[in-house]
Amino acid sequence: MKPKDVLEMAKENQVRMIDIKFMDFVGIWQHFSIPTSELSEDLFEDGLGFDGSSIRGWQPIHASDMIVIPDPTTARMDPFTEVPTLSLICNIFDPLTKEPYSRDPRNIAMKAEAYLKSTGIGDTAYIGPEPEFFIFDDIRFSQGSDHGFYYLDSNEGIWNTGRDEQPNLGYKPRHKEGYFPVSPTDSQQDIRTEMCLVMEQVGIEIECQHHEVATAGQAEIDMRFDSLLKMSDKLMWFKYIVKNVARRWNKTATFMPKPVFDDNGTGMHTHISIWKDGEPLFAGDKYGGMSEMGMHFIGGILKHARALNAFTNPSTNSYKRLVPGFEAPINLAYSSRNRSASLRIPMYSSSPKAKRIELRFPDPSCNGYLAFSAMLMAGLDGIENKIDPGEPLDKNIYGLSPEELAEIPSASGSLEEALQALRDDHEFLLKGDVFTQDVIDVWIDYKMENEVNPGRLRPTPHEFSLYYDC
Repeated sequence: MKPKDVLEMAKENQVRMIDIKFMDFVGIWQHFSIPTSELSEDLFEDGLGFDGSSIRGWQPIHASDMIVIPDPTTARMDPFTEVPTLSLICNIFDPLTKEPYSRDPRNIAMKAEAYLKSTGIGDTAYIGPEPEFFIFDDIRFSQGSDHGFYYLDSNEGIWNTGRDEQPNLGYKPRHKEGYFPVSPTDSQQDIRTEMCLVMEQVGIEIECQHHEVATAGQAEIDMRFDSLLKMSDKLMWFKYIVKNVARRWNKTATFMPKPVFDDNGTGMHTHISIWKDGEPLFAGDKYGGMSEMGMHFIGGILKHARALNAFTNPSTNSYKRLVPGFEAPINLAYSSRNRSASLRIPMYSSSPKAKRIELRFPDPSCNGYLAFSAMLMAGLDGIENKIDPGEPLDKNIYGLSPEELAEIPSASGSLEEALQALRDDHEFLLKGDVFTQDVIDVWIDYKMENEVNPGRLRPTPHEFSLYYDC
């Protein structure tokens, strides 16, 4: 779609407002709107100015002016606004140099795709994430010098079997038994279906939807794979739609990795493959039907996995899910079929086009533009340096002895560990100027200052139950 096509689309749909969307450094969509009278082909060349100092992780106040330029190929009708509104996803530019802004996550994803092509290895990286999320009926939280608490509730929560609901009809999924009974135990079929239908309105192809393992409304909707940049855009639409449809139903949705204690956390298993000239490159005669290139890609992911965690699992809450000794994909091993390995080679189909790698440690708190780009760069480093992934692990990792487990490396155990791993291991990300040193440094500093250190300073409710009488 070209700028003139966007103008025609606005006319055909009687659009009255244009919504300008862009991604902040951390991973949340930001927006402002302009009337249709301001929409012209010049907008796609000149852009619009805004205050970059008010965006997390971006400009200092003495150099705050930035330019946002819409990408015409991203034009979609917003499915939630009362007034007909056309949505445009944008790229960020420096107003003085006119260069793409290095800390714009979408720019990083575009550079990752360009770097792949420049290597000659392939021309397209296909990404297929499986974002999980919770749909709750109530969430309250507060933190002050004199208190700190959260309270969440779900009509599906197993803890509510004894609640007076006048009447309480039961049918609440037990812990770890939400995958996947029919209704009435699964009470959220219709809301998930509505989410799917709205996603299709904005061009997202849906493969399936279902209840997930946990009680209290854990859900999953699977999108059909797409190229890295397009899938990063789609992930943002995905989150936007899930949250807004939930609100229509007077419910609330969250992509927090671990909001419910004592039940499964929320992951985002991510499938990735490389193609060239319309042909898949990961199919071959090696282990699990992989090509030598595919095996080296696995080697690169395993080598850099702990640094990748800083982008694929970027919240302190991520590591409430990635805990040793539980059913979490923390063990840095690969296997076919074996879901206890952190990297899996799916065996659903023998078609070469279906041959791909599934990373099981990412979670949906991530910034998709950064996480998918980092995954690709790690895998490409494995291909370029012919990194041997070692032997596969086809045993049930959860059944291994402590001695056997000790020989298997594990993912980072905390956000602080992941950030330190990134500090020590990020040269592979700097190739092709995809991630700049500035981006790495600011990411680490922002996360330490705004998430790791504040978490260290605050007592938790559980600490009171453990230590108040000491």
